[in-house]
Amino acid sequence: YSSEDPGVGTRTASGTTVRVGAVAVKKDQIPFGTKLYIVSNDGAYLYGFSIAEDTGGGIGENRIDLYFNPAAECIQFGVRNCTVYVLD
Repeated sequence: YSSEDPGVGTRTASGTTVRVGAVAVKKDQIPFGTKLYIVSNDGAYLYGFSIAEDTGGGIGENRIDLYFNPAAECIQFGVRNCTVYVLD
């Protein structure tokens, strides 16, 4: 997702500023503040270190949403299967 998308503001559901590295999650699966490391399964993209800080309408079971800026990066990334590592 991107702050350029309609309806997306500048703050996450947890109160932080939207930015690359902020990830939208289903908070009963991944609590806010959880540190993550994300890489696409096809090896084409490394999102890297991130933090669960937001929620969204498209979030569901085993589905998260990565923040990109600009919105064109969202389109380029598309929908991909990723491996999400939960960090201590």
